[in-house]
Amino acid sequence: MSSTSSFLHRFFGRTDPREGLRPLYHAVVGEGRRPHWYLEGAVPDTLDGRFDMIVAILAQALIRLEQQGAAQESVWLTELFVEDMDGQLRQEGIGDVVVGKHVGRMMSALGGRISAYRDALTGDADLADALRRNLYRGADVADAAVAHVEAGLRARWTRLGCLTRDALLAGDLG
Repeated sequence: MSSTSSFLHRFFGRTDPREGLRPLYHAVVGEGRRPHWYLEGAVPDTLDGRFDMIVAILAQALIRLEQQGAAQESVWLTELFVEDMDGQLRQEGIGDVVVGKHVGRMMSALGGRISAYRDALTGDADLADALRRNLYRGADVADAAVAHVEAGLRARWTRLGCLTRDALLAGDLG
């Protein structure tokens, strides 16, 4: 802990509650960067493609937190995502004036994808269709590639359903 945050902790008696969500957020990002999504799954290995893959995994974690009644943790995880995306945009040279607009579009995309993936994972919607629309953005992609991503996401969804809240928060996405 830095001397400033130590002072603030002593003065205000608390730390940033989002810190407890960092292991989960790092696990989501790490999983979204795994090469098999881009090789066998044919997800475009671009900034947009990586964003879309991370969002697909983040959506699963957020939906699972929601199912566990962990609404506040879901908010904090989303805040970590926004903070990271803001930093990524600035690192890419996007100026202060436009960063907010980009982050707003990203949040809108996250919200839409959470809805689409929730419907596909817990309802009657087709996950392959949701992936073609949201992950591949309508590009012509081989069925085998979509099936690879769908199988990986469905396996993760099943695993997430078996995790306790503490295991999930610890980043046990395995």
